[in-house]
Amino acid sequence: MIKAYVLIETTVGTSPKLLSGLKAIQEVRSISRVTGPHDIIALIETLDLEALGGFVEERIHTFPGVQRTITCVIVPH
Repeated sequence: MIKAYVLIETTVGTSPKLLSGLKAIQEVRSISRVTGPHDIIALIETLDLEALGGFVEERIHTFPGVQRTITCVIVPH
């Protein structure tokens, strides 16, 4: 399993709808609105890196209002 934090920047006023939409998706383990340069941080868990890339591209970037994302894969210790 691969876990990653996805930092999401949205257009003004769209983060509440995005937050509620992403909460319903199975791969989203946790999600929060935050202050700073990003609007939402989501903890995502997928089977592998390919699935993670597909999830970000097909499930997150297709939501209206998503401007850009940064994906930070968690490195096991």
